[in-house]
Amino acid sequence: MGERLGFVGLGIMGTGMVHNLVRTGFRPTVWNRSPRPAIEGTAAAGDLIALAASSDIILICVSDTPDVVEVVDALRPHLRPGQLVVDHSTISPLATRQLAVSLAEQSWLDAPVSGGSEGAERGTLTAMVGGAEADLERARPYLAAYCTNITHVGAVGDGQLVKLVNQILVVGNQLAASEALLFARLAGLDLEKTLEAVKGGAAGSWMLANRGPQMIEGDWRPGFTIDLQQKDLRLVLEAADDVGVPLPGTSLIFQLYRALQTSGHGSEGNHALILALQQLRGEVR
Repeated sequence: MGERLGFVGLGIMGTGMVHNLVRTGFRPTVWNRSPRPAIEGTAAAGDLIALAASSDIILICVSDTPDVVEVVDALRPHLRPGQLVVDHSTISPLATRQLAVSLAEQSWLDAPVSGGSEGAERGTLTAMVGGAEADLERARPYLAAYCTNITHVGAVGDGQLVKLVNQILVVGNQLAASEALLFARLAGLDLEKTLEAVKGGAAGSWMLANRGPQMIEGDWRPGFTIDLQQKDLRLVLEAADDVGVPLPGTSLIFQLYRALQTSGHGSEGNHALILALQQLRGEVR
């Protein structure tokens, strides 16, 4: 429990995770590519060299595969044998395995997380972890600061593959919620009462319960943006192509999100998928 922590990436997810580390009693050293307000209880590293020098375990939470590669390339010359790198980003499983191999004297866990900005803020994220079980046990006390569900799913890269399974389910549930609430509105139903009636039964899902109220209100503030969702779906479709799996539903949702990106909605929450259906009806542009 006495290891020194470094945390790279203070975006919408990383900031909440760091706050929970601090609330749990840890004092991580943090670094972000662009300037961010100071987080009380942390130490700010001037650069990644300083962060590598002051950390035994380095946690990364950035947007995409090239971002993780850039961070690891900058860290690698300054890492010491025995350091542990934990990547919470959602990136390519193949790139993950290559990065792990490139850190021959260090250990690697891919531990992408799910649960949205709410989960990061409340400390209730789910982590799906690939790598050595001993490395997970070393990191577990720190991950437990912001995760209530930590599952060791297999070897390096398997955490990323399970996250892609997660994303297939997320967007499928979001399309179902979008179709259902659009149907309810056009049928003249009370949307709040309809949501209350169905969210706790067999039709319930995290997306419906947490994003349904926002959809009813037309509140598109992101817990997870369409642009980032598309990045994940690109990874899903690439991996599916590698193993020869047909994903017609996920492919359709990718195209619906692309239409929303084209019409300027990429920075809005992924629950704005319902707008694509409204576009098909000619309600919105």
